[in-house]
Formats: sequence, C-alpha cells, structure tokens
Amino acid sequence: MKRTHRTDTPMKISDILTERLVKTGLESTDKDGLFREMIQLFVDQGLLNSGEEALAALRDRESKMTTGIANGLALPHGKLRGAKGLMMALGVSQAGIEYESLDGEPVHVVIMVLAEAGSPGPHIEALAEISRLFALPRFMNRIREAQSTKEVLDLIRREE
Repeated sequence: MKRTHRTDTPMKISDILTERLVKTGLESTDKDGLFREMIQLFVDQGLLNSGEEALAALRDRESKMTTGIANGLALPHGKLRGAKGLMMALGVSQAGIEYESLDGEPVHVVIMVLAEAGSPGPHIEALAEISRLFALPRFMNRIREAQSTKEVLDLIRREE
C-alpha cells in the first residue's frame, strides 16, 4: 500500500508511517547495524527490492555530517534513484545505539527517511515536521516509553 502526500496540505508523518514501518524493539547496537535493520523494514514491505542503494545513500549522507541530532534522536536520510515518493520508518531502542551523535549520547529514537532523487520538497518537509514534533515537551520520552507500534502511531497522530 503506497501512500502519497498531497502538497496542498501540511505533511502528516502518520500519513506516511504504517505499523509495519515502526519497530519498538530495535536490536542494533551500532549505526551500520541500525541502518541495515531499518532498511529491512522497507524491503519486507516491498518498498525496496534491495537495501544496497539505500545503505549507500545513508552512508554517503552520514559521511558529510552525522544525522544523530541530540537528545537521543537520529534522522538518517538519503535519496534514491528508484524511489517513488517519500518513505519513512521509525525505530525505538531502549538500550541505545552508538551513533556518533552531535551531543555524544546514544540514540534511542530513529526516523529514517528515504526520498526520490531530484525531488527535494517532500524530503525537506518531512524532516521539518519530524523536528517540530520532537521539539514538543516530553514527546521524545513518550515515544521511548511506548509499548507497541500502535501506541507510537497514536502518539504521533495526537500531536499532529
């Protein structure tokens, strides 16, 4: 099921994420393992045939500057030639992931954004909306404390 975003309305993260693209029990302990684990969510949903191009795009972006923002949040993102529109996955790690974040702290919430090469608008709009949501007081803590993918999506819907 492919969801598209209409450009005449504000972007809603909940219009892009599905329960199958949210994982509340990330197993990875490092950045590269995390990238592979999150990319597999897209592959499992038939949104990507192979994760190799996505992995290369994420690594390339990361080589320029870390996408580990601060306060336990990471926003790895990349552009793919074969992507049709905007894809997003969210993962939560209770243990934390070594990510080389700007603040040096482990990452607990990861939102991966993959977008169509040559179409920067939706990609930038998604990153801005994610930043807005996660700037809300206690929102990060509530996402980290969520017990299910449904609870994560309900929290996002409530704040949008």
